[in-house]
Amino acid sequence: MKKDEFLALLEKYLSGETNIKEQKKLLNYYQSFQTNAEWDESLGSKDEIENRMLLRIQNSLKVEEVKVIPFKPFYSRSIFKIATAAAIVLLISITALFKTTETVVKEQPEALPTVAVQNIAVGSDKATLTLEDGSVVALEKGKAYTKGNVSSNGEKLVYDAKSKSEKIANNILTIPRGGQFFVQLADSTKVWLNSASQLKYPVSFAEGETRQVELLYGEAYFEVSSSTKHKGAKFKVKTQMQNVEVLGTEFNIKAYQDENTIYTTLVKGKVAINNNKAKEILKPNEQSRISANSNEISISTVDVYNEISWKKGLFVFKGMPLKDIAKVLSRWYDADFVFANPELGNVKFNGVLNKNQKLEEIVATIKNSNFINAYEIKDKTITIK
Repeated sequence: MKKDEFLALLEKYLSGETNIKEQKKLLNYYQSFQTNAEWDESLGSKDEIENRMLLRIQNSLKVEEVKVIPFKPFYSRSIFKIATAAAIVLLISITALFKTTETVVKEQPEALPTVAVQNIAVGSDKATLTLEDGSVVALEKGKAYTKGNVSSNGEKLVYDAKSKSEKIANNILTIPRGGQFFVQLADSTKVWLNSASQLKYPVSFAEGETRQVELLYGEAYFEVSSSTKHKGAKFKVKTQMQNVEVLGTEFNIKAYQDENTIYTTLVKGKVAINNNKAKEILKPNEQSRISANSNEISISTVDVYNEISWKKGLFVFKGMPLKDIAKVLSRWYDADFVFANPELGNVKFNGVLNKNQKLEEIVATIKNSNFINAYEIKDKTITIK
């Protein structure tokens, strides 16, 4: 394919006019690029092309997002599967796949073999609920649970807002690696919990008093019931290094145990970040970062869509080192990654992937984009070579 033909096909794709055959042709052309040359400026701005492609994918997904049921995984819809199969994969590894000096395709060296000994399950809706008395209840699809003001169908947990109790008891919801879960608190606040996360909260809230929950670790997306519906009662989220005061809003907190930075991303409304050293107010599309090393609060503007993509059933990796991508994949697939050469962990990768894909498909996509030479899957350990 000539350069001008490639650019014409790219524009056609961005306009949404390509068929499956043309999309495959575009993908195959991407995969024919070599990785040992600098970006060819005659193709245009690398960042601009990448962002335009991502915007095209985002817009196609948002068409179906209007009628989203809070606890129904986004990736279960057919339009999503079509979009990811035919379009999202085209964004994979723009950085590596665009690099070339000539339009002549060179033969790729023979890849080292890959081995898949055991299929690793895709993550699913599952959690354990720890009650005030210490008893533990397993929540998973197909298992119903009801006690007091709480009920679950195995895919979501809902607390009855009408039920009141003089003694405020706390529950703990734990999401294992390979899991995710949705909970609606007694004040109607909605919380989506990512894998390897734990949330502590009261089973009911005292009228007129501050509503406080604690994200013990992990990642959670909050859609908070407005204080105007609760006689002005504030809503606070406590984490290990900060307190977040909410004024009716939507936001995401990432506070994993194996990361020394807490990220708070504001989608709507306004929140106040307080770490007993400083207090900062976040505006929509802003993210605060607090590092355990410095305990300073830094704020920057971010692409919110990328930050909350996990809630939509997506992995969005934008210039992310493979060692950090490995952490994300480890949590969702309950698997472990090993780098045969530690330097491979620093290689940066760009891609938008479906969380409902098998892990083998994810790793194969990274390999096919020429970032790694080979991989081996044995039991639940993936070795990158």
